[in-house]
Amino acid sequence: MNQASVPVPFRPGTVRLAISLVFLVNGAVLATWVSRIPVLKDALGLSDGQLGLALLGMAVGALIAFPITGLLISRFGSRNVTLAVGVLYCLTLPLLALAPSLSVLTLTLLAFGALNGSMDVAMNAHGVEVEKHSGRRILSSLHGMWSLGGLIGSGLGALAAHQGLSPRMHLSVTALLLAVVLVLAATHLLRSRPTYRSGDPVFALPTPALLGFGLIAFCAFLSEGAMADWSAVYLRDTLGTGAPFAAIGYAAFSLTMTAGRFTGDALVTWLGPVRTVRFGGLLAGFGLGTALLLGSPAFTLVGFACVGLGMAAIAPLVFSAAGRTPGVSSGTAIAAVATMGYTGLLAGPPLIGLMAETVTLRIALGAVALLGFTIALLSGNVRGAALPGEEAPVPELEGAR
Repeated sequence: MNQASVPVPFRPGTVRLAISLVFLVNGAVLATWVSRIPVLKDALGLSDGQLGLALLGMAVGALIAFPITGLLISRFGSRNVTLAVGVLYCLTLPLLALAPSLSVLTLTLLAFGALNGSMDVAMNAHGVEVEKHSGRRILSSLHGMWSLGGLIGSGLGALAAHQGLSPRMHLSVTALLLAVVLVLAATHLLRSRPTYRSGDPVFALPTPALLGFGLIAFCAFLSEGAMADWSAVYLRDTLGTGAPFAAIGYAAFSLTMTAGRFTGDALVTWLGPVRTVRFGGLLAGFGLGTALLLGSPAFTLVGFACVGLGMAAIAPLVFSAAGRTPGVSSGTAIAAVATMGYTGLLAGPPLIGLMAETVTLRIALGAVALLGFTIALLSGNVRGAALPGEEAPVPELEGAR
């Protein structure tokens, strides 16, 4: 059962701008926190291991929140959940700068991560509702707005650090401004009525269709996590580049992913879901695989860019497909897929590290290329996600089902 909407005047441009701002706020809040981690680490005198423990609290909070949020959306509607958890998410940001100890920081990050994860599911569910009302794909561009918010948040964070602004002041002012933007945007979101009925599933992961979407999300998110944590290390330690050049590695991935997300909706409309996932996986696999074989810093940047571009539209597409799954509410379905995807995001960096210890980092990153080919093989799972007129029949790949 999908979320029903109250019959109110639907203004596509206004609603799309509103949900776009919600995604931007979410990305900006997270990036603001990330930009001040080094200063807060020093202020509390944390070791790398202690900081890692605190950050694990954020991940655990998100994983706990995903299935709960699905139920909340069914009961209260995606708009109300997005607004409520979004405001709390913003207001939790300055509390991170006030934490006096590792234990308090970890607990605060647990709450921060839970609110972030909950807002993530709710805003994606609302994005799917807007797609249903408008009959057009917008979720990929919404994820592009999230990336843009991240760039804005990190850029302002760097500026605040350069100007010597304290984390408490920086995070407090940013949280207040973003909370105001969120509240103003939420007034223009679709108003949806609750659809929960006794007996509706809370955990939807076992559903075969959702499992197929989740496997694709797992591979895509694992690849993203690997690029985030290991791209610069590979360039510096394996290829021997300097630190400034190494930093460009993740930038190449991020910029092409952001660009790909802003163009992803048009691409899916043109190619259809199956071809988009298939070609995206093949681009990531062949691009990164070739770059690793050549071993050139310049070609490696191209390879990382291919991963970003190839993976750009995949996560938004599977979230959109999950939100249209018959018999399951949008929030519950997206929560199930998000749980699998986020598990891949968390598992990717340590798995690559363990493989690098056993073999080499170059071979370990080759596993990311293999994930691209795996996504291509799984592309048949999104066959039913096409909107009317989007996709002509596509031959099955062996192993796609």
